[in-house]
Amino acid sequence: MGVVTLLKKGSRVLDVDGVTYRWRLRGRPTYVQGMGWGPMYFAAELADEPGATLIVETSHTHPSNWVGEPATPILPAEVTKAIRTALAGGWRPAERGKPFLLDLSAGFKPA
Repeated sequence: MGVVTLLKKGSRVLDVDGVTYRWRLRGRPTYVQGMGWGPMYFAAELADEPGATLIVETSHTHPSNWVGEPATPILPAEVTKAIRTALAGGWRPAERGKPFLLDLSAGFKPA
């Protein structure tokens, strides 16, 4: 996986400990997410000077799944917690490079 940059369209801005990040959910589900077999992801990066992107695998079902599985929204508090966890785990958002993957999918129950 190479360098990934978030699209500004559809992204949201969030301040975490005095640093501004942008984060975004995938708009349409992948086939696996649509069938309720796989969890939803979101991505985050520095708002002004994007470097390494954070990719977070959640325990949430994608809200646009095709099988009617109930979905819980990703809230800013969850994104903040994920960013802090990734930073503590070695994510360096100002450095260009491969995306940093953070697996928070424990508890995901496939359809």
